[in-house]
Amino acid sequence: MSSPTGPAPGLPVRMPRPRQSGRHRRPEPVAAPEGAPALVLAVPGAPAPTTRSLAEEVISIARSELPGLEVAIGYVDGDDEEYPTLTTVLARTAALRTERYEIAKAAGREVDEPEGPAAVVVPLLAGPDNALMRRIREALMDSRAAVELTDVLGPHPLLAEAVHVRLSEAGLARADRARLFTVATAADGIVLATVGGEEAVQAAGITGMLLAARLAVPVMAAALDEPGSVAAVAEQLRGSGSVQLALAPYLVGPELPEGLLDAAAKEAGCAASEALGAYPAIGKLVLSQYATALGIAQPQGTQLR
Repeated sequence: MSSPTGPAPGLPVRMPRPRQSGRHRRPEPVAAPEGAPALVLAVPGAPAPTTRSLAEEVISIARSELPGLEVAIGYVDGDDEEYPTLTTVLARTAALRTERYEIAKAAGREVDEPEGPAAVVVPLLAGPDNALMRRIREALMDSRAAVELTDVLGPHPLLAEAVHVRLSEAGLARADRARLFTVATAADGIVLATVGGEEAVQAAGITGMLLAARLAVPVMAAALDEPGSVAAVAEQLRGSGSVQLALAPYLVGPELPEGLLDAAAKEAGCAASEALGAYPAIGKLVLSQYATALGIAQPQGTQLR
């Protein structure tokens, strides 16, 4: 199940606990409990090197917050060659857990038989998407493994922060409202774009209110995958007095079909920022969902709502 260069793709990996020396070192973070289930990140969208890099960075952030955490990545649309499917990863994870128990037992060690889920599956989704969540649940059932599925990552104040940062990086918002300078291209109205239908728009609206408070400009949510939704919201913002609009994706990235954001920005007649990507808050929220599912201590700053 392993190669000379490391574990086979899709298998959970246990990392050693990092240690810091020095007089003023930070308190050592909480470590993953011994025998804790693996965290499996369910990645939507068409697999690609950029998607894999993003997922690995998100997992790295989560692992740095909880040393000893076992992790794996499963792709909803994987091919089981370069990109292992979520079903395959879950089956492997469960089998590896059983194998470890059998090896320890054969070696005469006193070990408890594994109980509870072999893995906790966290969808890499900022907001709800019924179609994608249905496919993830089907993958869980097909794996025949004992696993637990968490909710999506948002809404959450950290996601509002992430959207704000992406807007500022694109020159569409001030990085800090308290600073005494202006950005000539700063938007005075934000279309917060998501996918997943009306439920996703409603959830994005909650984060939109938090974003509006940060930017002191109106923010309205729209669905990229519903024809005319973005244009209608843009028209509504302009009708209420906004002149310079910006389109801000409320999406991690892999779940965003190629070309959809650019087409929506063109339709609305405004510039767009990048998707959230591997912003540090994404990794922290992934870990928070995992910790909440298991009822273990969460690193400071990642507690949900």
